[in-house]
Amino acid sequence: MRYLVKAKLKRGQSRALTASIDNGSLGQGSIAGDEYISNMNEARLGPNGVAIWVETCFCSPPLAEERPYWEQYFDLLSVKDAHWRRNCRHENGAQPWACCDCDCTKKLEDRLANQGRSFLESLRATVARKRPFTKPVEGD
Repeated sequence: MRYLVKAKLKRGQSRALTASIDNGSLGQGSIAGDEYISNMNEARLGPNGVAIWVETCFCSPPLAEERPYWEQYFDLLSVKDAHWRRNCRHENGAQPWACCDCDCTKKLEDRLANQGRSFLESLRATVARKRPFTKPVEGD
């Protein structure tokens, strides 16, 4: 199933989240693998600093596997079905694991891509602004 996730980055987690994305450790140990980094690449920054992305998840309840990884960095505000469950081939039994290669949320994802700003670009800009000043090394 595909879910529309809205989350607010926790105070003080910008640098840690950026580092976990850059070094590939975000979601390490999860069955969802590199989906976490993909989610952050697609996430948009909406009004009031809310990150929004579409996530594929087969858990019941939704994001049961992913929640501990996300909650390290985010306060999850909402996790809602991204489209009608009855139309989901995985959910209606027509094709197990169909969500992996399905484009059922393409319209939603395309619409999101044109809203707000890139969450990851905004995150990186925030971290860059917060870098402490360091003296140049002699010879630089």
